[in-house]
Amino acid sequence: MKANKVAVIGAGAVGTSIAFDLIIQGICNELLMIDINKPKAESEVLDLKHCTAYSNSSIKIKAGEYSECTDMDIIVITAAAPLIKGQSRLDMFETAKKITKSIIDPIMESGFNGYFIIVTNPVDIISYYVYKLSGLPKNKVIGTGTALDSARLKVFLADLIGIEANSVQAYTIGEHGDSQFIPWSTVSVGGKNFEDILIDNKDRLKSFDKDLTLEEIKKAGWKIADVKGTTNYGIAATTVDIIKSILNNEGKIIPVSALLEGEYGIDDVYIGVPAIINKTGISEIVELRLNQEESASFNNSVSILKKFLSQL
Repeated sequence: MKANKVAVIGAGAVGTSIAFDLIIQGICNELLMIDINKPKAESEVLDLKHCTAYSNSSIKIKAGEYSECTDMDIIVITAAAPLIKGQSRLDMFETAKKITKSIIDPIMESGFNGYFIIVTNPVDIISYYVYKLSGLPKNKVIGTGTALDSARLKVFLADLIGIEANSVQAYTIGEHGDSQFIPWSTVSVGGKNFEDILIDNKDRLKSFDKDLTLEEIKKAGWKIADVKGTTNYGIAATTVDIIKSILNNEGKIIPVSALLEGEYGIDDVYIGVPAIINKTGISEIVELRLNQEESASFNNSVSILKKFLSQL
């Protein structure tokens, strides 16, 4: 059986949380960690190795160099500049662009031909940049997109109604940032349209506000980061979910940052949309039937992203 090999670029809180999750779940056979600060990567690897005594996997973990990425199945890019309070994700663009180029060039020189999963913000723009820099086909460059935002929405609605999050079918789509939105017409719980749930539970849910809910979801990451300096567990679980769907050929539908080529009437932009993820990477983009208001919100998000794409 072929060994599954994953590399994580960036040994910060996000990268190490992803590595920890991969180890505990026994998802890959080999894990390579790379960081510009090699002693940091080596220390994190040593700490992570000690976890294997408590897991059922015999994973090989090491700190290494970009030249060792040749036969990796998946490379996760988490490297980024530290968060600055008050910044938007789009404010990180110029610094992230420089960091990304310094990573992708040597990886591609190694002969890598696997899948990139992009976590670095602004994730939609950086995913597009990696797609262009790497020359890999669009299905092999996947951003985490609005997957974490969608998870936050599901948890929020589940807590509101008093059910488990997996019983909620809901997405946020668009930019992983301020212009993302919730296509409420597509939200359902246990097969029941959310609009009908609001009608049937007027007394219990009378204080529910869609606009305030969207703001809560958009600000969730910043509320966490303002106190603890970063967010790491949620995005780690999100990233590992994508990795599992590729390596296990699960065909899971996840709202990732994907390249549109005519879907939703849009071309040449990476943006958060539901997509089928399997052993081919992004197998197919799922086109939600958006109403007029939702389509306008989506087009607004596209316009904002395209302004930044023109600067690449």
